[in-house]
Amino acid sequence: MRADRLVSLVLLLRQRGRLTADTLARELEVSTRTVLRDIEALSAAGVPVYAERGRHGGFALLPGFRTELTGLNHDEALALLTAGSGRGLGLGPALASARRKVADALPDSHRATARLLVEPETDLLSRRLVAEEVPAATMAVVRGAVLAGRRLRIHYAATGDTARWRTVDPIGLVTVRDRGYLLASRAGADRTYRLSRVLAAEELPEPAQRPDRVDLDRIWQERRARFLSEDHLTVHVRVHPGRREELLTHAVAVRAEEPEPDGWLRLEVTFQDSWHAEWALWQLGLGAEALDPPSLRTALGNRAAELAARYRIPYSEPCLSNDSVSRSTPSSPRATAGG
Repeated sequence: MRADRLVSLVLLLRQRGRLTADTLARELEVSTRTVLRDIEALSAAGVPVYAERGRHGGFALLPGFRTELTGLNHDEALALLTAGSGRGLGLGPALASARRKVADALPDSHRATARLLVEPETDLLSRRLVAEEVPAATMAVVRGAVLAGRRLRIHYAATGDTARWRTVDPIGLVTVRDRGYLLASRAGADRTYRLSRVLAAEELPEPAQRPDRVDLDRIWQERRARFLSEDHLTVHVRVHPGRREELLTHAVAVRAEEPEPDGWLRLEVTFQDSWHAEWALWQLGLGAEALDPPSLRTALGNRAAELAARYRIPYSEPCLSNDSVSRSTPSSPRATAGG
């Protein structure tokens, strides 16, 4: 692990120039003291790294120093640089390190990292894009058992249930939108576990009971179809295109989608239950309208009426004219751009 970190440190200095110890520590996810020890180790190994003191000081490499990485053409390297984040499987730091190595190997005339930004921390609305967190040590054990083909003991907290230990035969790992899943079998029955709910894990010495070769994509599609066929609430909803992604973030799945003449989208989506659907659509405000089932429309209407009653302006206080209110407040989702 330290060897990989030393390589990453060199590549950071190669690609970004002079960096402070604090910046290096943040990038490598270690302490500043560890960075200083690594700098000393690199110097002792002959890597031309030197310190610049002063207000704008830091560590840098002598001009012209570079590492070599061969065997990849430009398009192959570019594909790796734009690969998924890997956070759902606990491989985010490893992928970041790999990207630095690949970028450093590209000729200066073909280097594309300054033109491509992959997986920024926030979207255009400054909302932080937070992936589900899995402790690195736990994820390493799970990943190791999957790759080694050994049985796995996990301390798992299912929704609405007390966390308890389970012994499973791991089949593979899947990541979707930075959510990681463990596909496994338990006592011969198919099981799918959300990695963020695995509180601890132990790799067992006995081999996992599983086929030597598996089509992981096919297995995932089968389990997804089975999951969607279970008892979920189906909702028909109109949504402004600007709020579509937010709706999909909350929904379990999308069954159908088609555009409407006014530019909005009509979707058939599923939620875990009525409470989940009401909560999700309430977040979208005037950017969405529940069409069916009627019980969901009623629940949302009642909630809106209660909120309006709470914030009603007393007659004794100044208030806007009716014309001002009608101009500034849309009467329905169809009258607003994005809620």
